[in-house]
Amino acid sequence: MIMSETEVAEMQRKIDEGILRAQERLIERARHDNLSLVVARDGEVMEIPAEEL
Repeated sequence: MIMSETEVAEMQRKIDEGILRAQERLIERARHDNLSLVVARDGEVMEIPAEEL
């Protein structure tokens, strides 16, 4: 099945929305459990403490 440009754009919007929601939930959980997150920023791996989230 070939998708139209509109369908592809809608699917991409939903994927982006899901990724943002997952990020928000991860940050909330880290704050709640007082955990740090490890992220890559500018090609460098960094640990961010919960109080800085």
